[in-house]
Amino acid sequence: MSSAPFVLDLRSYDRETRRHRHDYHQLVLPLAGELEMQIGMREGRVHSRQAAIIGAGEDHAFAGAAANRFIVADIPVALAPLLQRLPAFIDLDDGLGRYIGFLQTELEQGGNRVVRRQMLLLLLELLNARHYGAPALDRRVRTAQAWIDAHLDAPLTEAQLAAVAHISPRQLRALFRESLAMTPQQYLLERRMQAAWALLESGELSIQRIAERVGYSSLAAFSDRFRRHFGKSPRHFRSRALQG
Repeated sequence: MSSAPFVLDLRSYDRETRRHRHDYHQLVLPLAGELEMQIGMREGRVHSRQAAIIGAGEDHAFAGAAANRFIVADIPVALAPLLQRLPAFIDLDDGLGRYIGFLQTELEQGGNRVVRRQMLLLLLELLNARHYGAPALDRRVRTAQAWIDAHLDAPLTEAQLAAVAHISPRQLRALFRESLAMTPQQYLLERRMQAAWALLESGELSIQRIAERVGYSSLAAFSDRFRRHFGKSPRHFRSRALQG
């Protein structure tokens, strides 16, 4: 078995059958052609209407058929702890197919790694929702989420959020990791950055005012965090909105 950090790239496979396993999850998404696979005792194909999910530690064999191309994601278990509950071969509808096309464009254009990571996490949420329906979140997680969404402009700590949810900070972290695969602070950051992006694209507020709306008194600190999260500055998104 071999270990790897988060990797998302474009790959093709020859006709030779290979077999191995690794201690990270892997997601194989179709772009062109087919890939014959055996995952554990299950046999199937990755093609235009079907993707493959290989759980960490699962023995699997694979061989390409004619010309082929796929998006392959190597995903640390900690990043998507619930991925392995999905079936080895999962059907793709038109909406998922279009989203995979967006992901392909991002990869071909050499987009920012953080943006690709966020796009992949959203795809995993979509796959879960398609297969299991919208997950029923723990009431205490929903309470903390609602408080975060209503107070993006305020300095929030895990202790405050835990008090709102009537549990300990340790319990809150465990529930967030189990339900959302992220900590409360990571969720807060994600919500702030997504809200800032939406406000920048609306073009109605100054960048300074947007920074304040999402909890940053320092424009420099906000700009630095936004750039690290999305790979581009707030001014880039504001300029794009004005041009549109």
